[in-house]
Amino acid sequence: MTIELYTWNTPNGRKISVALEEMGLPYKVFPINISKGEQMAPNFLAISPNNKIPAIVDPDGPGGKRVSVFESGAILLYLGEKTGKFLPTSLIERIPVYEWLMWQMGGFGPMPGQVHHFIALENETERAYGLKRYAAETVRLYGVLDRRLANHEFVAGPLSVADFAILGWAWRHPRHKVDLKDFPNVERWYNTLMARPATRRGMEARLD
Repeated sequence: MTIELYTWNTPNGRKISVALEEMGLPYKVFPINISKGEQMAPNFLAISPNNKIPAIVDPDGPGGKRVSVFESGAILLYLGEKTGKFLPTSLIERIPVYEWLMWQMGGFGPMPGQVHHFIALENETERAYGLKRYAAETVRLYGVLDRRLANHEFVAGPLSVADFAILGWAWRHPRHKVDLKDFPNVERWYNTLMARPATRRGMEARLD
């Protein structure tokens, strides 16, 4: 049965389209134009109480019942559980997946997101302060990722939902004013993922 993906062309939206393609799950995109405030509509609020994209509806959820899931990290874990793909079965192997997924959700998303905000401001004083603060932290996070990938092919060992989560934001590295050549391990990881046909389909899927 086809999963309904309510989303827009953002890093968080790309996480889910990549995961769905990599897991081989059929899905249909329902664009939620956040620039027009469509995320505030009551019908979207019913499946995403925080008024944020993405959200999914799975008509074939647990017990064959229709279920909705919001928050991109929760969606990735749900899809990993549902398919048994990109989420290890043993707890010891899941720990780094959880760690790096939470690292993305708590840092490598909110901080680059602030860069996106401040870089668009016209007031140069406000713009300069915000960019100095959040660009520095974003670069630091790229460094954390680079050190991790120095000894790991993917962030948690085998390819996992944590990689899909991080990729959604690394995809915007030009907007972060980050040159991946400064982070060679991230560049290797990024190019490896982007060369995967399913990941490429997920990144190219029309989400708006």
